[in-house]
Amino acid sequence: MGVDISTSAIKMVELSEAGKHLTIERYVIVPLPKDSVSDGNIVNLELVGDAVKSAWRMLGTRVKSVALALPAAAVITKKITVPAGQTENELEMQVETEANQYIPFALDEVNLDFQVLGPSLATPDEVEVLIAASRKEKVEDRVAALEAAGLKTLVMDVESFATQAAYELIERQLPKTSADQVVAIVDIGAAMMHINVLRNGQQIYSREQAFGGNQLTQDIQRKFSLSAEEAEAAKRNGGLPDNYEPEVLQPFMDSLAMEISRALQFFFTSTQYNAVDHILLAGGCSVIAGLDDVVASRTQVSTMIANPFLNMTQSSRIKTRQLLLDAPSLLIACGLALRRFDP
Repeated sequence: MGVDISTSAIKMVELSEAGKHLTIERYVIVPLPKDSVSDGNIVNLELVGDAVKSAWRMLGTRVKSVALALPAAAVITKKITVPAGQTENELEMQVETEANQYIPFALDEVNLDFQVLGPSLATPDEVEVLIAASRKEKVEDRVAALEAAGLKTLVMDVESFATQAAYELIERQLPKTSADQVVAIVDIGAAMMHINVLRNGQQIYSREQAFGGNQLTQDIQRKFSLSAEEAEAAKRNGGLPDNYEPEVLQPFMDSLAMEISRALQFFFTSTQYNAVDHILLAGGCSVIAGLDDVVASRTQVSTMIANPFLNMTQSSRIKTRQLLLDAPSLLIACGLALRRFDP
């Protein structure tokens, strides 16, 4: 089971595997009380723990082992190259030595891990190793929120890597335009927009911009003199006046498309790349009708909505139409659930 603790909700996805076929067994999205998670940090452990407990009950599963993730901003990652053929212990010692140079905290204050990525392209007798480190309290807060609900964390990943894992399921849906495809995954959350750019499935760039669905809620509040709760409910369930679409929704979509265009410009100016082949939209805002067309028009890049479940079998508990709406919000939770099937 993958559990994504975002700013606005707890998202759980349970997958199973038979042969090489994946099945989505169950999923649930439970809103979090306002400000219980801020900037990726758990501010109110009790409220988050209660929301996790309620989500797990609604899911109706017996599975208690989960994979969790930290926001990319809470993790320091660094690729290093080391001589090939080292034992696990030698590698550990070298990683600790290298980590000391890159981590601005004492090593006993962090959780540190590494993964051998494969031979270095530059020097054949060396291997590339990815180091990941995070402050212990960041890890412990998330684990504690799950423990409060009686769940056990087996894996602590990084949200951007979980997105990358889910992308492998989406990649085959993309029209093939070139051998080395560059794809921008834009995950529009409540408060932040996360941009991950992948080339051949490997991350080459990431960025966060302070823009998200809360912006639309605030626009609705101002325009129609509603409370934050009323505006959020109206945004999700409809029932707003006729002038909502032309005067509030369309300007918001235009602003969002402009933010994505700006993010791509940052990518082009800070890397050797000057084009992307596809944009994948994820997160709650991505299902706004017509947003993909607005983004494609503004950026002149082929744009589609991310759905990692498209080629999966669905259990009888899943409502297909609802999953279609929720799928783009479940990218991280899906990527985490996939960790169960790592070779």
